[in-house]
Amino acid sequence: MPDLRNGSLRWLLLSALIIGLDLLSKWFAEANLQMYQQVPVIDGLFSFTLAYNPGAAFSFLANAGGWQRWFFVAIAVGVSGMLIVWLARLPRQKIMEPLALALILGGALGNLYDRIVHGHVVDFILVHWQQSWFFPAFNIADSAITVGAALLILDMFFGGKNKAEADAKVG
Repeated sequence: MPDLRNGSLRWLLLSALIIGLDLLSKWFAEANLQMYQQVPVIDGLFSFTLAYNPGAAFSFLANAGGWQRWFFVAIAVGVSGMLIVWLARLPRQKIMEPLALALILGGALGNLYDRIVHGHVVDFILVHWQQSWFFPAFNIADSAITVGAALLILDMFFGGKNKAEADAKVG
């Protein structure tokens, strides 16, 4: 059992902040946007639009008949539990890895709420080029997951260098 006093669970505050911002922004989008109507923010590049995604990233399994809702709920619950244990076991001194995990956890739980309560994820951010190319709509939870995953990858490649240098100085 990890020593919770020395772990990185304090990063759960960031996860809670991500969940709050995500749910607030989705509520605002549903209250103020019409389905698929584009509201330009940066003309020809960035718009707000309301879209519902019953699937996963890029609408994966969106038309699977309904079973995918509970499949993705189970995955999110399992991954979230794993992330909390991982955070608890990380030394307090680490920064990049727990930051990344907290972002991923907050995003996963924000989208988990949508799946359980609504049966789909609420998306509202639309990046596009003019009206000819569109990236799939996404939300703050998706952004947090993406940034967290990128930071985790960066930490895997560059975070170990600092540990190796520290170990060399001690040894």
